[in-house]
Amino acid sequence: MALLEVKDLRTSFFTDAGEVKAVDGVSFELDRGRVLGIVGESGSGKSVTAYSIMQILAPTGKIVGGSIRFDGQELIGADENHMRRVRGNRISIIFQDPMTSLNPTYTIGHQLMEAILLHTGRNKSEARDRALEMLTLVNVNEPHKRLKQYPFELSGGMRQRVMIAMALACEPDILIADEPTTALDVTIQAQILELMQDLQKKLGMAIIMITHDLGVVAQMCDEVIVMYAGAVCERGTADEIFYTPAHEYTKGLMRSIPRDENNGQRLRPITGTPIDLLNMPRGCPFAPRCENAMKVCLTQRPGIMDLGGSHTSACWMNYKDTAAACAAPEGDKA
Repeated sequence: MALLEVKDLRTSFFTDAGEVKAVDGVSFELDRGRVLGIVGESGSGKSVTAYSIMQILAPTGKIVGGSIRFDGQELIGADENHMRRVRGNRISIIFQDPMTSLNPTYTIGHQLMEAILLHTGRNKSEARDRALEMLTLVNVNEPHKRLKQYPFELSGGMRQRVMIAMALACEPDILIADEPTTALDVTIQAQILELMQDLQKKLGMAIIMITHDLGVVAQMCDEVIVMYAGAVCERGTADEIFYTPAHEYTKGLMRSIPRDENNGQRLRPITGTPIDLLNMPRGCPFAPRCENAMKVCLTQRPGIMDLGGSHTSACWMNYKDTAAACAAPEGDKA
C-alpha cells in the first residue's frame, strides 16, 4: 500500500469573481522512501495541492472533492485534532521563503523548540538538545550561538537550513518541499539540495518536491507529475519525462531549459500567458498557447492516455495517428 494516495483531488477558491478551480482532478501515489516531483508554472496548482494535503488552505479555499489517504487513513473530513497530530509530526512542509516563514520576533531556538514540544513528549531540556542536534544535522555552524539569534541575523541559506531542521525535527514520514531553493543563489541551492538528498537517504522519508526548476527534478526525483491549469497533464518516471515527453506543455518546458549545446541560439519560451482559471477554455487548457494545436484541441478536452509503464499523458497529439479517436464523440475520448 502506498504511503500517500491522492485521488481526483479538487480544490477551489470561492471569490467575488467566481469559483477558481485551483486543483482539478489531481491523482498520484507516493511510496515510502521515494521522491516525487511536481512541476509547472506559477499558478498551475502545485502549492495548492500541497496545502490541500496539509489542510492549511486560505479561508476562501475548500476541498470540494476527491480523496487523500495517508498511511491508510482518510484526511479529507478529518477533525482538526487529528490533523494537528499529522502536521509537523508525520507530514512536514518547507515553505518557499524562509524569511516570511520564520517569526522575526522569536529566536531560532524558541521556534525550533516550540515545534518539538508541540509534537513530541520531550521536556524543555530535551527539546533544546533535539534542536541542537537538528541544527548540527543540517550543517549549521555554531549551533549553540544560532539558537539565541533571530532570523534576520542569519543568511538566506542559513535560514533555509533552519526551516529544514524544523521540518525534520519530528522525523516525518513525508517532507513536502515547496520551492525550497527559489530565493537562494546557485551555490547555496546546490548545497541545500545535496543536504536534502543526504537526509532523505539517512532518514528514509518520502519527499514531494514542488518546483519549476527542471534541473532540480532531474537531480532528485524518481517520479514526476507535470501540472497545468490545476490538472496533471503528464506523469512518469524522471527518465520518461525527460527523454520521451508526451505532452506539448512538457516539451515546451524542455525547450526552454538553457543548455551547453544551444551554441548562442536564443531560448524558445512558451508563448502566451498562463490560463485564466475563471475562464477555462472548452478544450485542452494548453491549446491557446500550443503551437501544434489541432481543431479537436480547441473543442474537446483530452483524456489521460496510458503510454506504457507509469507514463501517462493528456494530450491529443498522442492520438494523432488514430483518426477514430479524433472522430469519436466527446464522451468516448476520456
